[in-house]
Amino acid sequence: MALSTFIPELWSARLLAALEKAHVAGSIVNHDYDGEIKQCGSAVHINTIGDITVSDYEKGSEIVDPEDLNLSDTTLEIDQAKYFNFQIDDVDAAQAAGDIMDKAMQKSAYALNDIADAYILENLASNASSDNVIGAGSPIALTADNVYGYIVQLRLILDKNNVPHEGRSIVLPPDVYALLLQDSRFTGSGMMGEETSRSGFIGRIAGFDIYESNNCYMNGDVYCITAQVPSACTYAEQILETTAYRPEKKFADAVKGLHVYGIKVIDPTQIAVLNCTV
Repeated sequence: MALSTFIPELWSARLLAALEKAHVAGSIVNHDYDGEIKQCGSAVHINTIGDITVSDYEKGSEIVDPEDLNLSDTTLEIDQAKYFNFQIDDVDAAQAAGDIMDKAMQKSAYALNDIADAYILENLASNASSDNVIGAGSPIALTADNVYGYIVQLRLILDKNNVPHEGRSIVLPPDVYALLLQDSRFTGSGMMGEETSRSGFIGRIAGFDIYESNNCYMNGDVYCITAQVPSACTYAEQILETTAYRPEKKFADAVKGLHVYGIKVIDPTQIAVLNCTV
């Protein structure tokens, strides 16, 4: 790729698309405010609406005056900024087959994503309602015999909190997924591996989309597995800038890019956590 053909807007869009494709955690939260990011350190204001009263209606009678909506302002801080900066020597570029720059940009996207996904999962685990945590005092020792039962308990917590059924998900570390694979209620359900084109998606069980990730949050040696819906948390990201340049003291093409993002748990009652060991 010659620098003369480098279009920053195009490459930023391609990099962001690659990020979205690689996300595991990014796919289980909502992205309602991605387009509102201007720079790192900016803030996005989110209005949330309180409960609305439903009243009985009697034919021929007047209804009450409209109630004022109870609005609360929540701020999503764009407080994370990560960058990459790599170069490709002219000699290497001349000898290599294929588009090295394009492949390097994809690698950059996956590297940025790995950090962002871990950040999302940590925030989900750390900001859930304290009443929604299983194993808060003493972590649960998971086995092949009890893992399914604890997933059902996570479902029960969400059910009791009237959390929507649509979009429910759980992210499991490989150790826990290996236990689940030994349970015929999962392997024999017909929902294992459905739509595996989605990054990290491994199947469905107990009403959850199940994802596998090495970025599940750990508090010491304790896994903090989260179950949630997208409306529980909002995440916003942008590739603010990609720049191609020629390093002054090298015969090389270089590219640098800046990825900014932030996260905010909107409703902690829509997240359930299982603290466990394997």
